[in-house]
Amino acid sequence: MIDVSTETDAKVKEIKQSFRQMMDGAVAKSMRDKGVGYKLNWGATLPRLQEMSATLGKDYELAIALWKEEVRECKILATLVMPPDSMLPGVCDIWMEQMPTQEIAEQAAFNLWQHLPYAPQKAYEWMASDKELYQLCGFHVMSRIFMRRQEPNERGISEYLDQALAALQGTSLPVRKAALQSLQRFAELGIVYERMAKSALKSVNLEIF
Repeated sequence: MIDVSTETDAKVKEIKQSFRQMMDGAVAKSMRDKGVGYKLNWGATLPRLQEMSATLGKDYELAIALWKEEVRECKILATLVMPPDSMLPGVCDIWMEQMPTQEIAEQAAFNLWQHLPYAPQKAYEWMASDKELYQLCGFHVMSRIFMRRQEPNERGISEYLDQALAALQGTSLPVRKAALQSLQRFAELGIVYERMAKSALKSVNLEIF
């Protein structure tokens, strides 16, 4: 019988070695210059990592092992290979607590969080957080939920609009941009939603669309 953990460790080692062939010094330097700090960053492009994840397939054990690595590419790959239906809310909470950068937060939102069975619940929870990366993930996930034409109930609408308006008046530019994008997606749900979005914006003297 093969030891799963030993097999996974070997796979992680092989994956980390393969990053050398994907190395892009210019990308890594650009990130450093912008203050994006990683313990180790090979500068691999997202399309290359997406190709690698397609070859690897969904693998819970591998995703858990990759996330533990303090390497940019491992973190991104972890969000790509984690099967959404297998990720328990407790594990999701741990990953959020360990979120290192805005880039990884956005990759997690697009590659994984939006596909979780409990995505709306987490999005509302994160939007109400006082932590920037949590809010960022919350609004990105809401954007994707609205793009899938999932309409919130009355209470959800009220809560969402309150959080979006608070974010738009906040100091974090990335969160403001994510909130605005989600509000535009909300407005695209239909004429009634568009009117609600415009009315909410008007209440805080904002006219964005």
